Amino acid sequence: MAFAVRIVNYQRSKMLNICDADLVGRTLIQSDLTMNISKSYFAERIVDEKEAEQLLKNSSIINMVGTKTVELSVKIGVGSSKGVKKIDGVPFLLVFKF
Repeated sequence: MAFAVRIVNYQRSKMLNICDADLVGRTLIQSDLTMNISKSYFAERIVDEKEAEQLLKNSSIINMVGTKTVELSVKIGVGSSKGVKKIDGVPFLLVFKF
């Protein structure tokens, strides 16, 4: 599995933007909601599942999109399936750990 990631230092916290690599470049649209999965926001580099797991565990703020990404976060206990929402059929989840 490949994941697209971008790490940002945001207000003294580590923010991780992560998505399924195959979503990069897509625009998700549902009713009046639009989500652009841009390379500049999500895809600074591509990582494997092992590195994605470490990044998810070690980040304070996480913006994640995609079935594989959200499933991984729930599997390792970083995310909760209760918080998952979908846009255009694609799951996304925001996590804040403080």
